[in-house]
Amino acid sequence: MLTKYIQAAMRRAKYEILEDGTIYGHTPDLPGAWASSPSLEGCREELQEVLEDWIITSIAAHKPLPVIEDINLEITADVG
Repeated sequence: MLTKYIQAAMRRAKYEILEDGTIYGHTPDLPGAWASSPSLEGCREELQEVLEDWIITSIAAHKPLPVIEDINLEITADVG
């Protein structure tokens, strides 16, 4: 499920070429998750790593994660 969530976020990523020629990428659904690199492929790889860290940090802080493409990573406490 985590892999599908990251793949869905990556499909929604937006990229642009900055004035200095570097590629900037971000995911609109996950605020603060961005990357930059001299190449598009490098930017994509870095962005995926950033997304993994962003998700783990959010879960550790008990912050809700947005639903992306009907994928919900809501963590619930198992009571019982």
